[in-house]
Amino acid sequence: MKKLLILTGFCLAGIAAALAQSPYAGMETRSIKAISEQQVGDLRAGRGMGLALAAELNGYPGPSHLLELADGLALTAEQRSRVQQLFDAMKQEAVPIGNRLLEEEAELDKQFAERTVSQQSLKAAVAKISLTQSDLRETHLKYHLSARSLLSDDQLRKYAELRGYADSQAPGHRHHQ
Repeated sequence: MKKLLILTGFCLAGIAAALAQSPYAGMETRSIKAISEQQVGDLRAGRGMGLALAAELNGYPGPSHLLELADGLALTAEQRSRVQQLFDAMKQEAVPIGNRLLEEEAELDKQFAERTVSQQSLKAAVAKISLTQSDLRETHLKYHLSARSLLSDDQLRKYAELRGYADSQAPGHRHHQ
């Protein structure tokens, strides 16, 4: 019986230790602690990472998704060409901003790692990162804005349907309740 109690105690201690482990465990080995490897790849590739959801979910498709769904939307050759131009321009603009954001995050991480961070350097680094994040989000949003104007109302409805949006949103602005 005593052995059973000891074994049960060890099991409970192990469970408690596992439950107490931080959800951040393992992240301390990242090259930039605040950014996952997936996010690093997305930033380097100019992917949107959900930054344009305000546009996407309100009927303003992005160039990337339009290219993916070009056949289903029956895009004309002219539309495909213009969407491709928007996509290329978006990537050309977003990739350097994403790389700049990675550099700024790496610098902030380095300040903490080297214990050189101060209130002043923290404020400056966070302000710089915030501006870069803002630039990146605006970049993605403006290409959604531009892409919408290339589509007919029927294509906008079909896009919403193909993307699985609940009410296959009408081309006009949806009213929020």
